[in-house]
Amino acid sequence: MRNKILLLAALLAAYPVQAFETKAKQAFLIDDNTGAIMLSKDAEIKMHPASMTKMMTIYLLFKELKAGKVKLDDSFPVSEAAWKMQGSKTFVEIGGQMKVEDLIRGILIQSGNDACVVVAEKLGGNEEGFAELMNAEAKKLGMTNTHFVNSTGWPEETHLTSAHDLATLAHHLIHDFPEYYKYFAEKEYTYHGIRQFNRNLLLDKSLGVDGLKTGHTEQSGYGITVSGVQNGRRVIAVVNGLESIKDRAEEAGALVRYGFASYDNLPIIKAGRKVVEIPVWNGTQDSIAATVTADVMATLPKVGRDKTIFKLQYDTPIASPIEKGAVIGRLLIQTPGTIGAQQVDLVAAEAVGKAGFFRRVVFNLKHLLGM
Repeated sequence: MRNKILLLAALLAAYPVQAFETKAKQAFLIDDNTGAIMLSKDAEIKMHPASMTKMMTIYLLFKELKAGKVKLDDSFPVSEAAWKMQGSKTFVEIGGQMKVEDLIRGILIQSGNDACVVVAEKLGGNEEGFAELMNAEAKKLGMTNTHFVNSTGWPEETHLTSAHDLATLAHHLIHDFPEYYKYFAEKEYTYHGIRQFNRNLLLDKSLGVDGLKTGHTEQSGYGITVSGVQNGRRVIAVVNGLESIKDRAEEAGALVRYGFASYDNLPIIKAGRKVVEIPVWNGTQDSIAATVTADVMATLPKVGRDKTIFKLQYDTPIASPIEKGAVIGRLLIQTPGTIGAQQVDLVAAEAVGKAGFFRRVVFNLKHLLGM
């Protein structure tokens, strides 16, 4: 099977891969289905996220909704601190109550700092307590370059994240809360007679864009985390450090178009198919088949596919006993134009028990004799 996998790479057409240039200071583009990174520009560098912070605020609110601890028609109290918030606003009423669904739309569509503080105070007691929840969740999600200080993205020197981390957060919002993700796609919202429009201008374009969140401060410049889906394939893009709303929309849109136009997701291995036979140490059988639990897709450039490299990684021999479905190796897929390698777990196709005393003696003798 190893030779057949390598043969697949050799059969793909040979053309050079074109690089993508962006004016953004930080940029990141990933295929959400395979995890292939199609572009990374200072994506691990810590930066100010501005209102893209609100994706974590809404993540924690969605988490409470999914757990049944909060309902969409529940109401949260509006404090003076929330009412006093400056910047983009939902225009909450001091001393009033605001429904959770209104808060969601106020945060995602209107980018309301005041609505964020209402949520933060209800779920965390205050902004400081909520920031602790945000940071704990960021750690769970693998956001290794992130530290939150507040729920809004209001400028603070130590309030930082990275483009890669924001893409990670976007992925989890999409997959952890599919029933609530739809709010990101709403284009306008009216609260207390004040009509405001979603700052994500790409929702009006024919890109398949259905989220996520913009941001802007003097420190951060203009940025956006955006996601779109075409023909079942989803990409997530992050840009930051741009000079205008126009640049933000143009650069993010160009990045999404590049992801869809320059790459395809193609089937590589069918679920359950044997990938490699691996020797077993002191087992009831001499070897075990490694397979995959789901169909494997690879993100391949439309040009330059012949440069794709497939590499198998596993310990040999593998010590028994081995449970069926246990991870026993990895398939690494490195394609031109992508950063790093797509990684696919290889699992045991069957269980292998530990050999009895006599079989172990024979096995070890063969091993010592090099047989």
